[in-house]
Amino acid sequence: MLKMCEVYLRSFLGNKKGQGMVEYGLIISLIAVACIAALLILGPKIAELFTSVSDTITPASGAGTP
Repeated sequence: MLKMCEVYLRSFLGNKKGQGMVEYGLIISLIAVACIAALLILGPKIAELFTSVSDTITPASGAGTP
C-alpha cells in the first residue's frame, strides 16, 4: 500500500501537462497589467490631444457655411 501511494505521488508531482498553460496565463496577465498602467498614465494626455485636434477642426468645418 505504501509503495502504491509513493508511485502515485511521484507521478502526480512529476506531471507537468498544465505548466505551459499556467505560464501563458501569467504572461497574458502581466501584459494586461502593463496595458492598463499605460492607459492610466497616458490616457489624460491622449484625451487632451484629441480635444485640441477637435477644437482646431470644429471652427474650420463651420467656416464655409453661410
